[in-house]
Amino acid sequence: MLHRTSVFLTVHPAGRVLSGLIGLVIFVAIWKFAQASGWARRGTIPDPFNIPAAFLAEWRSGRLVPSIQSSLIHYVWGLLLGTASGLAVAAIAALSRRVDALLGWLVRILRPIPPLAWVVFAIAWFKVSHAGAAFVIAIGVFWVNYFATYAAVRGVDPRYYELARAFRQDGHLPRFLSVTLPAAMPGIFAGMRTGVGQAWMTLIAAELLGVQGMGQEMNAAAGIGAYDAVVVYMLVISAIYTLCDTVFVLIEKKVLQWRPS
Repeated sequence: MLHRTSVFLTVHPAGRVLSGLIGLVIFVAIWKFAQASGWARRGTIPDPFNIPAAFLAEWRSGRLVPSIQSSLIHYVWGLLLGTASGLAVAAIAALSRRVDALLGWLVRILRPIPPLAWVVFAIAWFKVSHAGAAFVIAIGVFWVNYFATYAAVRGVDPRYYELARAFRQDGHLPRFLSVTLPAAMPGIFAGMRTGVGQAWMTLIAAELLGVQGMGQEMNAAAGIGAYDAVVVYMLVISAIYTLCDTVFVLIEKKVLQWRPS
């Protein structure tokens, strides 16, 4: 019965592609209907069939590529700093009751503060720069990885440690490398993957402080009513995120190839 159920739930790859295309067509049709029906203020919903022309216009204007390059600079730095610090602090807190208690109230105080609230300090400390934008992005990524890693490390089955002791893996570092890290890796990777998307969501808002990038171009386009250009940058962000996510999934599968599929 289990075998039949699993076969029944399996979708052929071609069927998935077809379903995805149908969903996309339905979305564009709803978009076109909303634009033509006039339910929103005139001009605020761009015609979906004008987006390719708007993309070519942005490309030829010389604004698109430099804004992508600029965004990637603080995106990569913010992602790396937020991920590394989130993983390290969470792992230490999860393994040490003393550190966990020390950080307990600090986490409760700082966690509810949204990354955008730090924009004021980012400008004061780093001026309008890549460093300031990376700082804001890193804060958002930090909390995603902190809680995912903390839960993954604390959720390691205690029986794994008993087995490690049986094989004389008593030291903190050997036990961490041979037991804790492999057992927690699926959860850690889940947090890292979420952080890849969180960084993009924070990036656009972080660029509102004036750093050159796609967020700034979107804001400038919206200021003159060029909403088709705004959609162009939204779709470019989506395409870059899809590429980043695809690469991350390939790396995850390579690292976690021992995990049953």
